[in-house]
Amino acid sequence: MHTPPVDSPPRPPAHRTAARAAGVLALCSTLLLVLVAVEWPPLITLDEDIARTTHRWAVDERGVTHTFRILTDWIWDPWAMRLLCAVVVVWLVWRHADWWTAGWLTATCALGTLVQQVLKTAVGRARPVWPDPVDTAHFAAFPSGHAMTATVVCGLLLWLLHRHGAGRALWSTVLTLCVLSVVGVGLTRIWLGVHWSTDVLGGWLLGALTVALAVLAHLRWRPDTPPAGNPAS
Repeated sequence: MHTPPVDSPPRPPAHRTAARAAGVLALCSTLLLVLVAVEWPPLITLDEDIARTTHRWAVDERGVTHTFRILTDWIWDPWAMRLLCAVVVVWLVWRHADWWTAGWLTATCALGTLVQQVLKTAVGRARPVWPDPVDTAHFAAFPSGHAMTATVVCGLLLWLLHRHGAGRALWSTVLTLCVLSVVGVGLTRIWLGVHWSTDVLGGWLLGALTVALAVLAHLRWRPDTPPAGNPAS
């Protein structure tokens, strides 16, 4: 006797998934922000231990340190990431005539920059100070602008590629580059002694939260029309 296949449970709507992700990320970001702001001793001690260890490595491994400075100052610099965002905006308008999404992408990147600067001013966390620094940076420490900007730009880029039906090879390549960029820029900031580890973690969490909220807004408020053009054509 043939047994009919059991239907798999329906997948939750995309906007519900984005809302759940935003809720979890908001909770984690808020918790970390509070712990940093009140200078919770166990967290501060952990930051200092990691910073001392990585700074010692940075001083000893000058070749690695020089490479990391090039990566963080040129390849993964926030302005390089914003330039990548601008290129994607031009592609959306030229290739798909999608002015709504182009404006949404621009606004999200601008909002991410505004949020990080407001938080830097509000928290006012000092950066690590060394007698023999290997790099310098300006403004307050929390959150890491490099980590947050890379997370926002790479996260939005990956979501747009998914939305436009990118092929497997392109998706895998961009995913690898994005993960390498987001993780790499955070680690370079710690290695170079210009950020505490929780600054970078805060940048990652807040960047991911910004992406989740932006995706939720796009799914709820964008006019219900399919993307113009065929990316495979």
